[in-house]
This record gives sequence, C-alpha cells and structure tokens, in this order.
Amino acid sequence: MRLVMTLIRNVFLACCVVSMLGNIAQAQRKKTSPPPAKTPAAQQVDELSKLHDEYIKATKEYKASLQKLLALYQESVKKAEQKRDQTQKLFSAGLIARVDVEQAELAVTNAGLKVSEAQQQINAADTQIAQVLVEVEGEKQIAKLGPIRRGSLIRTTSFIRYNGVGAWSLSQAGKIEMFFQQAFKRPLPIAVFGQGAIHNQWRLDHHNAMDISLNPDGAEGVALINFLQSNGIPFSAFRTAIPGVATGPHIHIGMPSHRY
Repeated sequence: MRLVMTLIRNVFLACCVVSMLGNIAQAQRKKTSPPPAKTPAAQQVDELSKLHDEYIKATKEYKASLQKLLALYQESVKKAEQKRDQTQKLFSAGLIARVDVEQAELAVTNAGLKVSEAQQQINAADTQIAQVLVEVEGEKQIAKLGPIRRGSLIRTTSFIRYNGVGAWSLSQAGKIEMFFQQAFKRPLPIAVFGQGAIHNQWRLDHHNAMDISLNPDGAEGVALINFLQSNGIPFSAFRTAIPGVATGPHIHIGMPSHRY
C-alpha cells in the first residue's frame, strides 16, 4: 500500500512539472510572437516620415556644399582681378598685346558669373526645399486615404490633389503659360521647371513636373487650378507651409514626384 501511494505521489509531481513547463513555454511564445503587420498605408506614412528626416539632413549638407563652393568662386574672382590688373600694367608698358588684356577681363567676367550662379542656387534652395517638404507632408495625408482613382479630385484643409484624365508632359506648359499671361497680364511664376537641384540632391523624379509659386487659395491660384482641371491636367495644390521655412504653399503641376 505504501508503495502504491508513493507511485501516485510521484506521478502527481511529474504532472505538475510538465504543466509548469508547458505554461512557461506558452508564456515565452507569447513574448516572442511578432507584432501585427502594418497596413500598406501605415507603412507608406512611416516611409514618408523617414524620407522627411533624410531630406532635412541632405538639405543641410547641400547648402553647406554650396557655401563652400561660393567661397571658392569668390576667391577665384579675386585672383582673376589681380591677374587682370597685372596684365593691364604690362599692356601699358607695351610688353603684351591687347588680346591678353581682353582674355584677362573675360576671366574676371566668367569668375563673377560662377559667383552669381552659386548665390542664386543658395537663394533658390530654401524655396525648393520648403516646397518639397510640403509635398512630402501632403503625401502622408494622401497615403492614409488609400489608392486614388484616375480623374478623381481630393480636397482637404491642407492640399488639393487632381489625378488628371489624360497624358501629361512638360511640352504642354506653353498653353498654361499663355492662359496665365492672358488672364493676369504677367508671366506664370514658375519656381522650378523640370528637375531642380534639390530634386537631384534628394533623388526625386521631377523631370515631368513644374512648381508654381502661387497660393492655391488666392485669385490667381484658384483660376489656375480651374484651368488645369478643365483641361484634365494633373496637379497637387498645397495650402500650408512647413514650420521654420520661408515658404511652402504652391501648385505642383504634373504627377507627384517619386524617389529613383
């Protein structure tokens, strides 16, 4: 009888141990189970947020490189001016020909043009950066809405997106410029036509698009938007600005830019 009781007790203890081990294993499986997969829209929003941070970093590097380039060009102007002055003295002394003086003058002019180009790139960088960041923020909102059908129009408090109904290319820009010139007696304020420096820096395909420096809620912006929609031309109009940047609201004509 004592032997039977001992066997029963041992079996009971063994069952308890097995049960405890099973509970531990199940708890470990719960801890290590993978998190639920994100929806495609959520993944796209996360990717756009990541791109935003990458763009900010790339922008700082781009502007720093422009400043260094500008300093080099300015130094080249000084050297060209010094050489020109020496050449003029030699010419006055009858030691060199006039063509040498003309070449020295041309070198000064060319060096000055490079300085002007670098300064223009720096000035344009802030505008382009702001516009692209606004577009990124708009894409975040659109990603939450899911796929957009061709020809559909979406309006929110921050942007308007129209997908167009036909093929679009920059070769059609002429008729848009003509409309605006006739309607408002001034040229269409094109900020970026095709691929800009910032788009190259950020690897964004903007070859078949142009950005217009117009507030979509102003009279000119509203007229342009109506013209684009009536002609089936795709566009994205951004109403808001990014905090900390100089500008932002604009009208992007063409399909959205994508990374390449």
